[in-house]
Amino acid sequence: MRYLYILFLLTICLAVKAQSNYDVNLIPKELLSHASAVVRNNETAIEVKSPDEVIYHNKLAVTVLNKNGDDQVRIVIEYNKTQQLKWFKGMAYDEAGKPLGKIAEHDLEDHSAADGFSLFLDDRFKAYRPSITTYPYTVEYVYDVYVKQTLFFPDWNPNPKLSTSTSVQYSSYSISCRPDFPIRYKEINFPGKVMINETPLLKTYTWVINNLKVQRYEPYSPIDDKLYTTVKIAPEKFVYQNISGSFTNWKEYGQFVYDKLLKDRQQLPPETVDMINELTRGISDPKLKAKKIYEYMQQKTRYVSVQIGIGGWRPFPASDVDKVSYGDCKALVNYTQSLLKAAGIESYYVTVMAGNEKESALPDFASMNQFDHIILCLPFKNDTTWVDCTSKELPFGYLGDFTDDRLAVACTPQGGILLHTPKYTTADNTQIRKATFTLAADGALSGEMQTQFKGAQYDNRDEMVNETFTEQVKKFKEVYPIENLEIQSLQLKQDKSLNPVTTETIKMNARDYVAQNGGRFFFLPNTASRYIKPLKEVTNRNNPVYINRGYLDEDEIIYNLPEGYRITTKPLELIIDKPFGKYKASMHIVDNKLVYKRSLQINDGTYSKDIYPDMVDFYQTVFEADNYTLTMEKK
Repeated sequence: MRYLYILFLLTICLAVKAQSNYDVNLIPKELLSHASAVVRNNETAIEVKSPDEVIYHNKLAVTVLNKNGDDQVRIVIEYNKTQQLKWFKGMAYDEAGKPLGKIAEHDLEDHSAADGFSLFLDDRFKAYRPSITTYPYTVEYVYDVYVKQTLFFPDWNPNPKLSTSTSVQYSSYSISCRPDFPIRYKEINFPGKVMINETPLLKTYTWVINNLKVQRYEPYSPIDDKLYTTVKIAPEKFVYQNISGSFTNWKEYGQFVYDKLLKDRQQLPPETVDMINELTRGISDPKLKAKKIYEYMQQKTRYVSVQIGIGGWRPFPASDVDKVSYGDCKALVNYTQSLLKAAGIESYYVTVMAGNEKESALPDFASMNQFDHIILCLPFKNDTTWVDCTSKELPFGYLGDFTDDRLAVACTPQGGILLHTPKYTTADNTQIRKATFTLAADGALSGEMQTQFKGAQYDNRDEMVNETFTEQVKKFKEVYPIENLEIQSLQLKQDKSLNPVTTETIKMNARDYVAQNGGRFFFLPNTASRYIKPLKEVTNRNNPVYINRGYLDEDEIIYNLPEGYRITTKPLELIIDKPFGKYKASMHIVDNKLVYKRSLQINDGTYSKDIYPDMVDFYQTVFEADNYTLTMEKK
């Protein structure tokens, strides 16, 4: 074994030429442009000693050019029962690369990784950030982490985050293992070629990238996985806390999850089965029956995160959740499956990557760490239905923008099945507003406004629904750009039927809504839906234009004008039609009433980067039209 370790180190030394002199003058000039920090060297070398024993050899050196880069030398090393810090040393250097002082393991601060909502969590972390105020300076960390599992390996993402103004001089990633421990890998946007060094006793894969400039933020860019370098690694065989398994595709992945993590965990007490049968008695439609069961589960249980050992992957047994009435996403999905099964309804346990960015499973590469959430799929004939079991408020059959429109994997007794979660289209994601207001001669505004939210916009008011009236009023004053707004009454209703709708009804007034100058009145007819900030121009754009989710907002506002006054400004009539969106605004007078209509439609999709100047012009025109001012005078 010692021979293998020496051979491994020699292999790594031959494969990479690490930066060792941290004189700032050695940084290529192109890496200093717009940079607050430069990653001089970032090496991760993974040594697989056995299926349940892995050592991560890490080296990180960062030069901080100004105070905006200080966060880039903060180091965080996580540990738990399966992952331990085994060795650590650090050193700080001045501008010329001369040592300023050593950093030892006892200098690291130890913290709990408690997130405030996890009931069971064994993660902790050690962290350090130097207190150096003379710029530039460099900090280097070298450390080993011992890991007792091979179920998953972290991805390599050498590109720094856009918000950090950081460039990268050198980064490498390698994995070394014996021939009897085969791995699979997936390269995404990697400009080079993997280096493979093979001997009868050891096989090493190494990826290297050099001289990554600071990446400029460009609005409406695709998600990072579409643009930047990533390398994913997955073992063909693995061990995690005495659970062994193997998979090379999504079918085998789903089989492993079902057989090793889910099987035999859906037993319910007989009295619970009887209760479910009684709850659904008289309901013949299986979808309505499932809705009744889902709503029962929502009322009975609450979400509690579990992130400890195998509990981070395997759900509580359904009988335990039935007893204690709480669980994490895995446990609540497994429990809901059990309740549905008691009523004779089939469902799938589905692993998915959650979040607004629509990250999908890679169709041609199965690995354990592509997901962070579990949802439930009910494959009704010609009417597949999806639910999220962690929310006490979401309607049956509604996912919202947390897990919509992405590839996920159903884990069934027959193996894994790639499925696509529902997409909420532009026509689905609507905000329809109607209002009738009266403008008084003293400039006051009063009236009632009703807005309906559907599709991905259904939960636009979720955080306000259960608030007190006082808190609701406070938040609504932040939502609507109306000075001196006074809310007299407010109703938020959520229809949780199979086509959910949130309805907001407000009765309100606002003094001095109309500005006066002599005998003339000035006011904005767009009371509630003004586009506030024009889109920023970007010269020499690199990335395609990506719109993550489309929507349609429509307003119709009727103003009763004060007696004896007339509109003297030319009413606005405007239509803009582009591939990515459409805007319409119109005004007309009928019997001393001003009717204002506005429609903004944005179409999701990926567009050529050359269309971006059109988007800037489009939103500038929308901004100006939304803030169009009308003038009234006495007749």
